[in-house]
Amino acid sequence: MIPDPASANPLAANLMQTRTDMQRALIDLFNPLLPHFSTGNARVRLDAAAGHFDRAAADLEGFARPLWGLAPLGAGGGTFAHWDRYAQGVANGTDPAHPEYWGTVKGRDQRMVELAALGFALALVPEKLWDPLNARARDNLVNYLLDARQFDYADNNWKFFRILVDIALERLGIKYDRSLTKSYLAELDEFYIADGWYRDGNVRRVDHYIPFAMHFYGLIYSRLVEDDHAKRYRDRAIAFAQDFRHWFAQDGATIAFGRSLTYRFACAGFWSALAFADLEALPWGEIKSLCLRHLRWWADKPMTHRDGVLSIGYGYPNLLMSENYNSAGSPYWAFKAFLPLAVSKDHPFWTTPETVPETPAVTLALRHPGMVIMPCKGDVVALSSGQENLQMRFGSEKYAKFAYSSRYGFSVESDERAFGGGAFDSMLAFSDDGIHYRVRETNQEAKLAGKVLLAKWSPWPDVVVETWLLPCAPWHIRVHRITTPRPLQTAEGGFAIARRDLDADLLSSGTGTAHAVGADDFSGICDLGSSVARTGVVQKAPPNTNLMVAKTLVPQLRATIPMGETILRCAVVALRDTGAVSDTWLMPPGAPDLDVLLAMKAGGATVSAMDAPGHKP
Repeated sequence: MIPDPASANPLAANLMQTRTDMQRALIDLFNPLLPHFSTGNARVRLDAAAGHFDRAAADLEGFARPLWGLAPLGAGGGTFAHWDRYAQGVANGTDPAHPEYWGTVKGRDQRMVELAALGFALALVPEKLWDPLNARARDNLVNYLLDARQFDYADNNWKFFRILVDIALERLGIKYDRSLTKSYLAELDEFYIADGWYRDGNVRRVDHYIPFAMHFYGLIYSRLVEDDHAKRYRDRAIAFAQDFRHWFAQDGATIAFGRSLTYRFACAGFWSALAFADLEALPWGEIKSLCLRHLRWWADKPMTHRDGVLSIGYGYPNLLMSENYNSAGSPYWAFKAFLPLAVSKDHPFWTTPETVPETPAVTLALRHPGMVIMPCKGDVVALSSGQENLQMRFGSEKYAKFAYSSRYGFSVESDERAFGGGAFDSMLAFSDDGIHYRVRETNQEAKLAGKVLLAKWSPWPDVVVETWLLPCAPWHIRVHRITTPRPLQTAEGGFAIARRDLDADLLSSGTGTAHAVGADDFSGICDLGSSVARTGVVQKAPPNTNLMVAKTLVPQLRATIPMGETILRCAVVALRDTGAVSDTWLMPPGAPDLDVLLAMKAGGATVSAMDAPGHKP
């Protein structure tokens, strides 16, 4: 028998249908951490890899992040055998004289992030973490929290971290400067766009941080605090749920988009937080289904190391796709999905049978994130224009591709000097030397005209590209008008699908066409009458570049374009249906009229994400 890495996944045998199943999942995911607790229980060190912050903060991350699930478990009456470890760890970690002291916060610091989990736990289960402490330990803890909260937090979802600490201080009867709380509540409101949508700060990012951070913390606030902010958070969550549900496929997968995807099933956190807040933003059966189906989707993924510890990565261990703020403990942000454990077994989240939300038969335009959501036979594709992330690595791949998929994820490039070997899935890459390359990083304009996205961008200051993205489910169409003062090599990719060993896949390419048939999936790209002839290739992408699977195939169209104006047109499709090669693939959509597309430039609405300043660190 060949070992299966997915067998180490603690969720592998869990049906994830009941409250008991979720309780067991949490404990099974937590237990592999136990050998990695320090002697004084204040630190959890999982391996030698590092984030950009110091080791003490990384160890605190490993200690604190599980509390996002353990605190709800305790609040809901669930059994956890290691609360004594946590109480001792809190006492030692906040004691400046102890060798496992977490370190003093002296400014903006990763510890601020992790103290939010501790604040949440103190507010929810003080009998587990506060009551066992002696007077000296309580003083140390209070001083540590008061000291940390006085500094400025990052100008994004981090502002909620002070608020969560303050909720704990309030519930413990500790005096603190409430003006700092009020100022952050007001500043967080400035990130609100409309219709339930936020930005993650004054930047062009409207990603999974909106559900699993902005709304997640707002819903926690709305249960623990009664004021006008709480009411607004609830109203916004109701509005947001109507759109966000369309980010999920029938199998529970969500659209892989943006940064921090190593947090994995934190993507169910919004649905979990609705249960915690007792807010029926959708029928309870649908909320439950969205939450549990997403957790079930992870059960067969090789997402852990051999000892069951969550890895950095997404569908499998993958440091390449990580952020510079990811340490080995970072993935335990995923425990945000376990918030429903705080509500009783009699809550309608648990008593109502799952109801699979109806999948829309038509595409859905979402102006605020700059997306057109397109159903593809059970999976979901998001056409995208208007977002950017220039200050974090792989920002182009995570925010500026033309399309993102719940099934095929996206790829990050592994060599900036390998134009000939790049994956370039859902991207148009340019090269002026055949070695280095440029792709879309940001947009000068991004508009939504009906269900068509149009954008203007420049891979170099003297090269201008206008791109139109048109849904035609399960296909989508791309049109690019390029103006360049010099010839350029180009490569445009479709979706990446899993590649088998021993050349078992069917690859086909020719003039203006390329497709691949894998074990379960089909992916293809065909030219629709570009002004230059393009050659099809099926790229065997570099290993470990795709989020979902380690080896992929990407159909591409390549051509050298002349100086002046060039029009590129193509249609792209990928389906979990190998039979698509003999039906869907033979019926591509027609090329749109360029004059009609150009006329759209005068109309349309600017994508809301674009209203924030670009290029901002």
